[in-house]
Amino acid sequence: MNNQKILGVYDDEEKLLSSIQLIQEKGYKVEDVVSPYPIEKVFELLKLKTRIPAAAFLYGILGLIGTFGFLYWTSVINYPLVFGGKPQNTLSFVIVIFVMVIFVVVSLTLLTFFISEKKGPGAKPYIEYPGISDDKYLIVIDVASDTDVKSVNELLKNGGAVEVTEK
Repeated sequence: MNNQKILGVYDDEEKLLSSIQLIQEKGYKVEDVVSPYPIEKVFELLKLKTRIPAAAFLYGILGLIGTFGFLYWTSVINYPLVFGGKPQNTLSFVIVIFVMVIFVVVSLTLLTFFISEKKGPGAKPYIEYPGISDDKYLIVIDVASDTDVKSVNELLKNGGAVEVTEK
């Protein structure tokens, strides 16, 4: 039996977190945790890192420069209109720039997330389990030998798992 996945299903967030700590203390690697909502403590326990905030910042800079450049070009260079001697490059751009930066950041960040996580139309779910998007929490552990399977099963059951399955 080579590289078998063990799924531990929990119905309580605290039991899930304590089981993750217990599994890591015993030297096993938690491959993934699936929950109906993000749990910040899971990110800390699994030492997960993401570059999406940095990408969102760069998208914001891109949106700011692109929007200001477009507004400046259309209002000052291409089709300048002078109303009562007012300067053409004023702070009237601020609100439009603010809204466009938010739009660009949200749109491109969502696109980046969907591409990096391989989500979207026709995407197959990573793990199928009934109730996983409602009120259940799932730990996925990848083990290599039969003795590891038995000890991990015991760890999950002792940690408060409602159900333990092997795939």
